[in-house]
Amino acid sequence: MRVDSRIQACRECVASMGSGSLELMLVFLLAAVLAVPLFKRFGLGAILAYLTTGVLLGPHELALVRDPDRVLAASEVGVVMLLFVIGLELSLPRLKVMRRPIFVLGGLQVLLSGAALGGLALLAGLAWKSALVVGLGLALSSTAVGLQLLAERKELATEHGRLAFAILLFQDLAAIPLLAAIPLLGKAKSAGLSWDDVLRAVALIAALIIGGRYLLRHLFRVIARTDLPEVFTGAALLVVLGSAWLMQWAGLSAGLGAFLAGVLMAESEYRHELEAQIKPFEGLLLGLFFMAVGMGIDVQRVLAEPLLIAAGVGTLLAVKSLILFGLGLRPGGLPPRSAWMLAGVMALGGEFAFVMFGEAFRAKLLDAATRDRLIAIVGLSMAVTPLLLLLATKLVPSARKAAPHEYDTIPEDRHPQVLLAGFGRFGQIVARLLRAQGIPYIAIDPDIEQVNLSRSMSSDQIYYGDPTRLALLRSAGAARIKVFVVAINGVESSLRMVRLVRKHYPQARVFARARDRRHAWQLVDLGAQALRETYGSSLEMGRDVLMALGMSREQANDRARRFREWDESLLESQRLLQDDEDALLQATRDAREELDGLFEADAGAPASAKAD
Repeated sequence: MRVDSRIQACRECVASMGSGSLELMLVFLLAAVLAVPLFKRFGLGAILAYLTTGVLLGPHELALVRDPDRVLAASEVGVVMLLFVIGLELSLPRLKVMRRPIFVLGGLQVLLSGAALGGLALLAGLAWKSALVVGLGLALSSTAVGLQLLAERKELATEHGRLAFAILLFQDLAAIPLLAAIPLLGKAKSAGLSWDDVLRAVALIAALIIGGRYLLRHLFRVIARTDLPEVFTGAALLVVLGSAWLMQWAGLSAGLGAFLAGVLMAESEYRHELEAQIKPFEGLLLGLFFMAVGMGIDVQRVLAEPLLIAAGVGTLLAVKSLILFGLGLRPGGLPPRSAWMLAGVMALGGEFAFVMFGEAFRAKLLDAATRDRLIAIVGLSMAVTPLLLLLATKLVPSARKAAPHEYDTIPEDRHPQVLLAGFGRFGQIVARLLRAQGIPYIAIDPDIEQVNLSRSMSSDQIYYGDPTRLALLRSAGAARIKVFVVAINGVESSLRMVRLVRKHYPQARVFARARDRRHAWQLVDLGAQALRETYGSSLEMGRDVLMALGMSREQANDRARRFREWDESLLESQRLLQDDEDALLQATRDAREELDGLFEADAGAPASAKAD
């Protein structure tokens, strides 16, 4: 009784504020600040927190907000900004490298899931246009929830994690034309689709692409010269909202215009600044959008039709899981356990389904009751996915690891002079220098993804394998190798390979990348020449800083050379003390005093002499 009276008092208090007031915004922000950390603590994600908060604040529960449609209309700007950011992140080189998993597997997933779920909707009595929207809307998965689950489980770098990312990227791209087609489908149903509508839409899209390509970069170049951050922020919002309004005026989705604007700016020098300016608005408004979606969920309807809603959630998860499992096995080449993990992460509904069903309702393709049922099904699928994935992890056996890729067979007719162990950023620079001099080399890397990426960029001297295995080194012609360059990740792996080379190929020289001073000491003890990975570039930057402060190039080069000689001498003297911590600490203190006096004589010279 006391609780009911408090709720009623709260309702009357907030109702007296009037919608759109400052107090109402404070209620939204307070609810988000309290709900999101709570839900993330239990691994349920921010989206589910926003949805649940919206359900509680909406007219069907506490009724703190009685008109969710007004909130939804305002918060849809968040979706527009999300699509703009997706466009900004659309890198054409990245798409080219990942084109097969993105377009083949992603396209098959959307088509097969959309056809299966749309067919079930058609059997349930919906018209074919409505069933098409329902099937394709449910085929999309939640990018935010899926990537968050993979990140929390540290599976983004696994095979099924990379495949999930590729499919989600295709879904994000596919959502754009799907959103754009819904208003046209609605017109085709209600008033008849005219060729004027189609031509106007095509003309405006072409105008946006052509005009944006030649005008947007010049616009931001002019604005950047003003050196006023608030003007740049205003220009970014103007481009996003202006492009969205233009597409909406043409009868298409506002998100299409924002996405196209993002793609046009993706290759510009202003991409990162634009993303930094838009991200805060996108995050807040997107959270408000999910709250508004939650306000529209009629919990009473769910409670009145529990079997129907539960059957919808079960059907959605089952259909998409089976399709994803099959795609993961055959085209994806995943082992069964990884394919099930892919299905577990991707079977849920997605945030774009909320947008699509809202657009379909406005286009009169769905009635209010069907829209509410579908939104409840998608929301509940998001809620149960973390729990089901946790259960699946315990039930699916994981004792046996996935079968590793077979190491490459290295041709025996190669006669390289240099063997590169590791082909990351460090090894690639050495390889490019060797290639420019026409010196034959061979590279071996234990990361299959790095090997595939390097091969896609026309590097045919790299092979997949473990360079710490003696048999692999022999097959690579290590007996004739003059120089080994050890650039593999991991201190232990690096030391293991150096030991192997020094033992079996003592005639060769060994250059090894060192992570820090202690690693360098260990490498030198094994007979390798150690090069600290950031030392050279840091010393060059220090030299450039001295020149920027007015020192001549000759004097800055001399200071850098003398510092290098002093530091290398210190490195050798400290190596002899590496097993005595007390002596090493004292040597470090003495070296600091010695460094202070290293250029003392130069510091006393007059300023005019320093600049000479």
